[in-house]
Amino acid sequence: MAVSGEGRVKTVESDSSFQRDLIQAGDSLVIVDFYGPKCGPCIAIAPKFVQLSGKYPDVVFLKLNVDICHNTAKRYEVSATPTFVFFKNREKLNQVKGADISAVEGGILQHVGTMSGGGGVSASHVTIPGQICLNSLLDKTQSECLNEADDHAYSHALSPGHTHFLESDCDEQLIISLTFVQPVKLHTLQISGPQSGHAPKTVRLFINQVHTLDFDQAEQWKPLQTFELTAEDTGPEAVIPLHYVKYQNVQNLTLFIKDNQGNEETTIVHYIGIHGNPRETTNMSDFKRVTGEKGERH
Repeated sequence: MAVSGEGRVKTVESDSSFQRDLIQAGDSLVIVDFYGPKCGPCIAIAPKFVQLSGKYPDVVFLKLNVDICHNTAKRYEVSATPTFVFFKNREKLNQVKGADISAVEGGILQHVGTMSGGGGVSASHVTIPGQICLNSLLDKTQSECLNEADDHAYSHALSPGHTHFLESDCDEQLIISLTFVQPVKLHTLQISGPQSGHAPKTVRLFINQVHTLDFDQAEQWKPLQTFELTAEDTGPEAVIPLHYVKYQNVQNLTLFIKDNQGNEETTIVHYIGIHGNPRETTNMSDFKRVTGEKGERH
């Protein structure tokens, strides 16, 4: 991997060297600028990409010529230039299409926060108009997860960021029982996971269970909703709109994760975000307001 002479931006030399470049980056966030040498927008945004490399010294910035490394571009489904692809630990996180430097910087903040100081921006919070993040209203003493790995408990998935995560233990299934300190109205969920196939696929939702369901009950009982999630649904910015009228008085939310997207032995959850509002009047300054896409999945 050669330094291009453009600040901290480095040039990928070939298809065969790209995975080595990712390995050398360790656990740092990597941003790859997939560009075309005769692409006007690529040429225009290149100096701004260099400027970002100086602003975020802990991030690895790479440039990849799609004419030279066309197999790598095809592997990561890059169909237009410029496209900026984010990686961590050799795993693709997401991508930004087009010459939008603000979106590229937003991706940095999404994954690692503001590294120049002054407090990071959450990697996993999204924004829903009129809703708040209800994770701060969870009663951890009354919540639990069945089949969680000892080193990767459910509580790891209730805070943003991918340093810690929830992982299943002896097979791919998980039952996560989350109890709130007061009744709430639920609007939207986030269930983010890796793009490696370990992310949840079939998720069944139950509410107001007096006791945590066992796996037989979760399989046999009728859920309030069932989702078949794709890699897009479990991306770091994705949201899962709920059938809002069914979630107007929720004290407990149970998630039964039946399987994962790649039929892997274990399931990994990076983050679970619960958006809505308390049923009763509450001091809203105690919560993090979120905004973004509205919608409802039936």
